[in-house]
Amino acid sequence: MSEIKDRLVGGLFKENPTFVLMLGMCPTLAVTTSAINGMGMGLTTMVVLALSNALISALRKVIPDRVRIPAFIVIIASFVTITQFLLEGFIPSLYEALGIYIPLIVVNCIILGRAESYASKNGVVASLFDGIGMGLGFTCALTIIGAVRELLGAGEIFGARVMPASYEPIRIFIMAPGAFFVLATLTAIMNKVKMTMEAKGKDASKIGSGCVDMDCANCAESDGCARKFIDTEAVPGESLEEGAKRRDAEANPKEKSEVKAEEKTENKADEKTEKEAEEKAEDKAEDKPEEENENNAEGKEDK
Repeated sequence: MSEIKDRLVGGLFKENPTFVLMLGMCPTLAVTTSAINGMGMGLTTMVVLALSNALISALRKVIPDRVRIPAFIVIIASFVTITQFLLEGFIPSLYEALGIYIPLIVVNCIILGRAESYASKNGVVASLFDGIGMGLGFTCALTIIGAVRELLGAGEIFGARVMPASYEPIRIFIMAPGAFFVLATLTAIMNKVKMTMEAKGKDASKIGSGCVDMDCANCAESDGCARKFIDTEAVPGESLEEGAKRRDAEANPKEKSEVKAEEKTENKADEKTEKEAEEKAEDKAEDKPEEENENNAEGKEDK
């Protein structure tokens, strides 16, 4: 229960994907012209995130490591397609308002990031609640941004008139620049709240999200990690598991010496194979003139 609570609280506050991790900026800035659009986009993303997390976690031991990212994208795309058809059939107004941003959920870095850093390494229940927590955090963030923009830009919230009739709407807030203004202001408020909590001795740091001892979103290691999407220090042809073993061996001198011994043995075997191939090539080159001479001699005798 404590882990489930951590996942829910983490998604809403400590690891809010919008105000803390700064992920999913494309729909955050484009869709939040009103509170209802922001809520609709957030809930749609939450459904896809929770379901894809649960399925990816259930298949984590079946999906090969080398093709895990394409497999994750296929699973996510399947749920996005189902959600898109449901919105088109039952909530056409929201479907038209969100438009192209519904299929773009497939490449939303929040969903793919949670699949890679958490769902692929944890149980189904924990991954499901991780998706719900991050989805709720994303929904709350988009709804708040949309409500502020709608209030200042149109004097309404959820389509209901809030500001007095004398209020002159600030139209820039329902345009693209307004999205940046509101996002920056709310992010600053979030940072101020966290700093105040830390000053009072409360824990407002990011919680672990995936690795046992590390948090990829707040990782202090500069040498890289085998769990990253792109390993800048990977050896060509080396799998993620081999890279992780190599790093562990480099960290442990005994294992490092064993790895070096194995590499030397492999190099010796390769050199031996190359020498044998060279000797065979030389033998063939020596046999060729002899065969030519024999053929010439046979040709003369025939003449």
